[in-house]
Amino acid sequence: MIAADETFNGTWPFKPQFSNAAGFKQHYVDEGPEGNAGEVVMCLHGEPTWGYLYRHMIPGLSAHYRVVVPDHMGFGKSETPQDRVYTLQTHVENLTAFIDDLGLNDITLVLQDWGGPMGAAYAIRNPDRIKRIVMMNTLTGYGGQTPKSERSPWFEWIAKHEEADTLRGVLGELGTTVLSIMKLLGFENTAAVNRDWLDAYESQFPDRASCIGGIEFPLDVHYGRMVPFIVDGLKTGNLEKLQTKPAMLAEGLQDRAIWPENAIADFKAIWPDAPVTTFENAGHFIQEDVPHALVPLIHHFIQTHK
Repeated sequence: MIAADETFNGTWPFKPQFSNAAGFKQHYVDEGPEGNAGEVVMCLHGEPTWGYLYRHMIPGLSAHYRVVVPDHMGFGKSETPQDRVYTLQTHVENLTAFIDDLGLNDITLVLQDWGGPMGAAYAIRNPDRIKRIVMMNTLTGYGGQTPKSERSPWFEWIAKHEEADTLRGVLGELGTTVLSIMKLLGFENTAAVNRDWLDAYESQFPDRASCIGGIEFPLDVHYGRMVPFIVDGLKTGNLEKLQTKPAMLAEGLQDRAIWPENAIADFKAIWPDAPVTTFENAGHFIQEDVPHALVPLIHHFIQTHK
């Protein structure tokens, strides 16, 4: 857990705020017009990152919208409780408590990596609180389309280490290996890496106990633990409501965690007529690779889907 007032030499200049609604101290930033006016844009990260991933996007988006960026349990400036279960279901339950606590409605979800299944699982259960959906190098889990069935390099790596009983040891060292892990997932913009960048991503993992979130996320996929919860979402009967939401996909094609073909197919199965913008030189962490292209793209999408 990173100290509340840490700015990493001004690269994270946003005021820290906290919610205890989900039963742990959850950090978030809430930037934008005074008095929380304006439409809500909520940005969700995945692993092994935190809200810092959106640092280049928050200023541009908050010039027009109320931008809310929470850190998930076990990441960034949020607590890492050791007595909690770290699964897709628990993260969505945390997200639900967080959104209720802030009283957010008409939300534009901006989703990447685990933010995709988290945001989609929330949206299918609470469609009336969601206005638009922006997907970025992620899956909803509800499209049912997987053109490439073989494991991605990331999940091949996960399987290899889990089968060798070395995964918890390797991912338990994220405090020093986070850059290597992000490269394995598909991080392209190595020019962004400096001491502040490394400190921002590494310091959230000071010891092995703090890495529990990063360890358990991929195991949810490896063991299929998230499948029943995703299926339960379909049982709500709200998929058609989800399909009525304006949506867009921005996809970095150098993704080594989620095959771009599968991300696009999943998206198109739900929103066949929605726009897809691809970036040849961007990878899984598209917010790091092409943030200045994403801000006008998202702004234009919101303005044309009032």
